[in-house]
Amino acid sequence: MSATTLRVPAQARPTHVTSRSGSPGRVTVAVHAADPVLRVGVVQQLRSRPEVDLLGEADAEQAQASLVVVDGVDDDVAALLHRLRHNTTTRTGLVVGTLGPGALQRVIECGVVAVLRRTEADQDRLLHLVLAIANGEGVLPGDLLGKLLTHVGGLQRSALDPRSLSTLTTREADMLRLVSEGLDTAEIARKTAYSERTVKNVLHEINTRLQLRNRAHAVGYALRNGLI
Repeated sequence: MSATTLRVPAQARPTHVTSRSGSPGRVTVAVHAADPVLRVGVVQQLRSRPEVDLLGEADAEQAQASLVVVDGVDDDVAALLHRLRHNTTTRTGLVVGTLGPGALQRVIECGVVAVLRRTEADQDRLLHLVLAIANGEGVLPGDLLGKLLTHVGGLQRSALDPRSLSTLTTREADMLRLVSEGLDTAEIARKTAYSERTVKNVLHEINTRLQLRNRAHAVGYALRNGLI
């Protein structure tokens, strides 16, 4: 599936690669991955490209582009993405196996500007991703861009709706739906790939924002108002 380029205003570790001293004209890149197999795969694809200067761990914070290579997005990955977001030197791209429900919104909130599925991550697409990031552009697979535009449109409609405080995010609705099916915190965490702490925090936020008493009250409220 083709990617769309758009211009947009456990701890994983950077790969150990010898820096080529930041040669002029090359994009400096740091590759982050907890799984050494994933890390080596991306490094080998980019190492031979003259447009790219791969940085080692000691210099990773100076990279123009940071590539985070993962199977999926969990709390450890989100923590790394948040850390990279606060580094004003680098912009972050994600090479990911699967994106579960609500994960696209989550990674964008974490500062990711470009996404590439691992199944599509050949040398040319990886290079396109890196160059787009360095040029201040964003890259998303076409289907994910459609989902993002739908989500943004929903947020805009909610902002104009006087009942907007009664809406739920995709993640909140997914978790409440699982509560309605009788799942407990641990089971919801396994289903959604979030930590139990995150599940508790999300459900607590729903109750607080909508002034509900407990999970059962929240489920009843959501069902009555067509939110799940």
